[in-house]
Amino acid sequence: MLNALNIRNVVLIDRLDIGFAPGLTALTGETGAGKSIILDALGLALGMRGVKSLVRTGTDQASVVAVFSLPHNHPAFMVLDEAGVDWDDAEDLVLRRTLGADGRSRAFINDQPVSARLLQGVGSRVLEIHGQHDGQGLLNAATHRPLLDETANLHDEVSALGTLWRTFQDAREHLEEVVARRENGEAESEFVRASLEELNRLDPVEGEEEALADERAFLMQAHKLAEKVESANAILQDGSGLEARLSSALGSLEQAISGLQGGDQSEAVKLPLERSASALERALIEMGEAASALDDAGQALNVEPDRMERAEERLFALRAAARKHGVNVDDLADLRTQLTAQLQSVENLAEEEQTARAALETAKARYDTAAKVLAGKRAKAGKRLEQALARELAPLKMEKARFAVRQTMLTPERCGPGGCDQIHFEVSTNPGTPFGPLGAIASGGELSRFSLALKASLASKDGPAAMIFDEIDQGVGGAVADAVGRRLADLSKGAQVLMVTHSPQVAARANTHIRVEKYEKNKATLTRLRVLSEDERTEEIARMLAGADVSDEARAAARALLHND
Repeated sequence: MLNALNIRNVVLIDRLDIGFAPGLTALTGETGAGKSIILDALGLALGMRGVKSLVRTGTDQASVVAVFSLPHNHPAFMVLDEAGVDWDDAEDLVLRRTLGADGRSRAFINDQPVSARLLQGVGSRVLEIHGQHDGQGLLNAATHRPLLDETANLHDEVSALGTLWRTFQDAREHLEEVVARRENGEAESEFVRASLEELNRLDPVEGEEEALADERAFLMQAHKLAEKVESANAILQDGSGLEARLSSALGSLEQAISGLQGGDQSEAVKLPLERSASALERALIEMGEAASALDDAGQALNVEPDRMERAEERLFALRAAARKHGVNVDDLADLRTQLTAQLQSVENLAEEEQTARAALETAKARYDTAAKVLAGKRAKAGKRLEQALARELAPLKMEKARFAVRQTMLTPERCGPGGCDQIHFEVSTNPGTPFGPLGAIASGGELSRFSLALKASLASKDGPAAMIFDEIDQGVGGAVADAVGRRLADLSKGAQVLMVTHSPQVAARANTHIRVEKYEKNKATLTRLRVLSEDERTEEIARMLAGADVSDEARAAARALLHND
């Protein structure tokens, strides 16, 4: 239950500390007294969106603390465990929120900083606020299926179906992507295949362009080089040339050396002659090697007549292919590898498409099965909800009203993450009148009672320990308002209920009565909450009955309401 509420600097509230009791608590007050401020402050503590206009003018920060007493097995503590927040077996759950004048907020649970999302997740499990416009929400058929799922506790099934739907859609998108790639690949495959055949015939090699350019440059000067080599070789090979003269000179020297007689003078001549003869021998050897080298050079320069033409054709063919494909010549070999892989990929896409199609069929079958099971559970839940509403409507002075849950199966094209069925609520408020949409059949007061009946049905589930009803009795009065008060009182036996009301019949059913009122302090208008005594409560209900001028008759009527069992 909600034990206490501490509010600082929220709109017209400068400082408020109030405790709450179990059972049914009524909050009353004149229009504009600030009842909505209390709900806004509570919403802030529960993690709802905070706007800087909530910060009291002239202050830097607003803060709200809501203290709850809960059993240790309450779902709120499970949320904290899942989030890794240590609550250390605390006796109380303390939700705190601060909001700066700049709009920035901070959230705390048991004095530990947490995200606003976590605060909201915990807050939704400890307190529900049902507004006067909840009935208007029932007019929107889009809310009916989620409401039915809530009454039947189908959250896990709906979540699992949503996962299957996303898997189904992912499989569909994957198949579409594979088919698109295959179709695009097939459209390009003819060009790719022709290009690949061309490159296979060309058989490019990395570095070939540079080698061919070098060969072409060499061949362009090979003829002139051959002439020079041939001329040099002719000179060396000429019988009257240098070699013959060197050989003749060497022969003369050898004869001279062999004819020398012994003696010191002869030795002085012999040594230079021998050196000269040795040099001539080396020269003849070098000349022989030079002639051999010239022969080799001549052989190298003896190129085939069409070699130049073939080199140029090859070079031009490579460069033409490179221009055609928009790459460098040296990248042609890599391009051939890429085109080979691309063609192979297109050929593999047919198999990939089969695999993707099978995955889609499997995902669809799983989704269809789960959607069918969920639709069956909703059909049963709809019957249970009809029966529950029938029980709830009678005490609310709607004994003759009937409530129906209509289920319509959708075409496959309209299925979605929530299933393949559509749920909408219909009512008949009088015998003999046909069923129809809530908005077309029910009046404002009837709509409020349908909303209360639905909330009462939900309250029988494992829901929050505390609920707030904000003017749920709007549009009703007299015996109907008394019936609403009785139902709220019954509801408070299983959970703490706080109600904001303008109905004296409803307020009279409360165990605790709190008045919201304005007062002035230091020339400022402020709002405060005050728990009423028995006499004050009589006076407040009399005011609600009679208005500003409270008569003895109104007080007597108030006492009658308060003591009416």
